Amino acid sequence: MKTHRFILEPYKGKTTRHNCPSCKEKGCFSRYIDSDKIIEFPAHVGRCNRENNCGYHFTPKQYFEQNPEKAELIRDFSPRSQAVQQQKQVPVSFIDESIVSRSLTRYDQNKLFQFLTSVLETEQTLNLMKKYRVGTANYWPGATIFWQTDSSGKVRTGKIMLYDPSNGRRIKQPHNHISWVHSMVGGNEFNLKQCFFGEHMLNQNKALPIAIVESEKSALIASCYLPEFCWIASGGKHGCFRDENLNVLEGRKIVLFPDLGAFDQWSLKANHMKELGYEVEIFDYLERNASVQQRREGYDIADFLLQVQPKESNLQMMINKNPQLKKLIEHFDLVLDQSSPTVSATQSHI
Repeated sequence: MKTHRFILEPYKGKTTRHNCPSCKEKGCFSRYIDSDKIIEFPAHVGRCNRENNCGYHFTPKQYFEQNPEKAELIRDFSPRSQAVQQQKQVPVSFIDESIVSRSLTRYDQNKLFQFLTSVLETEQTLNLMKKYRVGTANYWPGATIFWQTDSSGKVRTGKIMLYDPSNGRRIKQPHNHISWVHSMVGGNEFNLKQCFFGEHMLNQNKALPIAIVESEKSALIASCYLPEFCWIASGGKHGCFRDENLNVLEGRKIVLFPDLGAFDQWSLKANHMKELGYEVEIFDYLERNASVQQRREGYDIADFLLQVQPKESNLQMMINKNPQLKKLIEHFDLVLDQSSPTVSATQSHI
């Protein structure tokens, strides 16, 4: 009788033992598998057999803490869970506002804030952090908390991430630096229902079309360059695209901005949203114009926009360095405001 759903892959020859992602030793790493064959864990979820010399062990629990949408997938496919939910509707849990408020400070120590002030004005960056309710965490020194505040102003959870202040990229070595506030303060009784990052601003900008990107950081950056949209983030490739999440988008024009490599998946999401009656389009400029290197690095709209440095006064010089930049500028009618060190859009063409 099966007692555990998530187990280390049984030994069936050399092909079932892999190189350890930590110590790099060959053939000593066992990956976790889902006995129900619903969840496919990434290659770093497993245990190194060199317990004394390495000791690397990344468990399914840690994976689900970093990827709560996958945990929801498990519940969706669990007959027992569905029966319990039908019997009793468990109320959504929220993070105490005092915890959120305490984090909205110490931006000088925040690594993402440090990066953003290298490409934006300090006051502009500070306003962004306040507007989107981005905090600073102690979990890793200088880490960022992206609070998921819903349309009623309540906080569902906070995603904690660590960035390299020199380039704004997430730090993924020696492990992926991502965690969640609800897993630290909520306990086993916390009923997580995620929402879009930036969702709380939808009611404040009802006249604007909604732009959805994957990354929270990208929503911050893009909102500076293209303020004609209300920018929110799904929090990942799959993210907040459940039917219940989409309710807050009703009656609005929606444009999806997928990362490179996610266009096909987001096209399916766009088609589903259209079937539900939403007015939605998908932005395909990146897919049509990206270079091989940009595809390899998984560029998104913010990476393209950042090539128009807001502090740069010689826009033509940058266009000469990167001819693709001219296409993007023309697509959005981007202009450099000579009276202000920012780039703005006079009109958006999708």
